[in-house]
Amino acid sequence: MLSNLTFLSGIQTSGGAEGGSANYLSILLLVGIFAIFYFLIIRPQRKKQKETKRMIEAIKKGDKITTIGGVRGLVKNVMENSVIVEVDNKGATLEFLKSAIGSVDSTDSAKPSRDDGGQK
Repeated sequence: MLSNLTFLSGIQTSGGAEGGSANYLSILLLVGIFAIFYFLIIRPQRKKQKETKRMIEAIKKGDKITTIGGVRGLVKNVMENSVIVEVDNKGATLEFLKSAIGSVDSTDSAKPSRDDGGQK
């Protein structure tokens, strides 16, 4: 514990090599913890943010969307920061910010192809 405090304060104590190795061990431990946080928390979050940004930029008229509040509808018009969504068959429309869109189901995407060559 004292060697950790010494490392942080910059004061050297007698003990020569023993104190120095503890300092290197402390640095190695901090680097290891940062690496764990980066690969388990920071990197996946950045990847998800990029994916969400691409999804929002690719929204076009005719896409089926679900908002983060759970409202589902069909995109009727796309503007710079918002979209107009038809929410029922009677023509009722709502305007949503693009940042409020949770998922997009593109209408021109084909059904997933089967890997077994179409055989059952």
